[in-house]
Amino acid sequence: MTVLVTGGAGYIGSHMVHALADAGESVVVVDNLSTGFSAFLPEGVPLFIGDAGDENLVESVIARHRVEAIIHFAGSVVVPDSMRNPLGYYRNNTMTTRSLLNTAVKCGINRFIFSSTAAVYGNPDQVPVPEHAPTRPLSPYGMSKLMTEIMLHDVASAHGMSYLVLRYFNVAGADPLGRVGLATVGATHLIKIAVEAAIGQRAKVDVFGTDYPTPDGSCIRDFIHVSDLAQAHRAALSYLRNGGASMTLNCGYGRGYSVLETIEAVRRVSMRNFAVQYAPRRPGDIVTMVADTSRIRSTLDWTPQYDDLDTIAAHALNWEQKLSRERGDLVQHAAASA
Repeated sequence: MTVLVTGGAGYIGSHMVHALADAGESVVVVDNLSTGFSAFLPEGVPLFIGDAGDENLVESVIARHRVEAIIHFAGSVVVPDSMRNPLGYYRNNTMTTRSLLNTAVKCGINRFIFSSTAAVYGNPDQVPVPEHAPTRPLSPYGMSKLMTEIMLHDVASAHGMSYLVLRYFNVAGADPLGRVGLATVGATHLIKIAVEAAIGQRAKVDVFGTDYPTPDGSCIRDFIHVSDLAQAHRAALSYLRNGGASMTLNCGYGRGYSVLETIEAVRRVSMRNFAVQYAPRRPGDIVTMVADTSRIRSTLDWTPQYDDLDTIAAHALNWEQKLSRERGDLVQHAAASA
């Protein structure tokens, strides 16, 4: 039986596809390549270029490949963009998932893993934040994900589907083997931006807000290595296959680092002192977000391997250096061919 990964050519999705392929799973990908790259997929993994909300496409993929579970990554993920374009986020995140779930129900798929976000909590009343905390999103991005969680719960209750909602905290790093990483141009992830500055791809790093009620005035985040996150999804799949009950789980390490501490980690591993510019707060930013991880650690057979900020930064830096070399080779090749 096969696992369908939507958004499987994107940043987190491609790590998931590699983790499944490494484990000998049969996997198929649907991705519209708006932010993904077909070259990121392991050799032999079928890619269907299209939207996860295209019910005819997804139904044909499920039938052709005997899909038994869906892991749903496809969606838009940038908080400031969602503030400017809320309807785009409700379309790409909530409406697309509605169509995907409709197809899953029609095709009898009863295992579904959903890529959600800690942004559903807003500014939490307690830190670390547990899964039962109130959900008060500060952005259309967070709200679009929360709407989808509610919809998934209702669909599963009506149709006997088992699901896991995984609420990601701040995903960072890259495949330790250098096969895949974050390659989206103009990405807004802090560690990505910092390693780009470290190798001269950016002139500076902007820090949005230095007057928050935190020890150094900058926001605090719980970073999780993307490869550990992929393994959490593999453990989630095993849990559902073994008859586990539907559940919502935080995906983080339970440890927070400020924006300024994170920048210092990148400076440390790169041994380069790049420029930092301080800017006003951004609408939708959360002050402190750290996961209570007791539920995921007690529920899934999952032990993080890369729970170290310097390791996460080093893997991101190695990937960025590889990207820079490859882009340089392409420029040289184009010049030679001109």
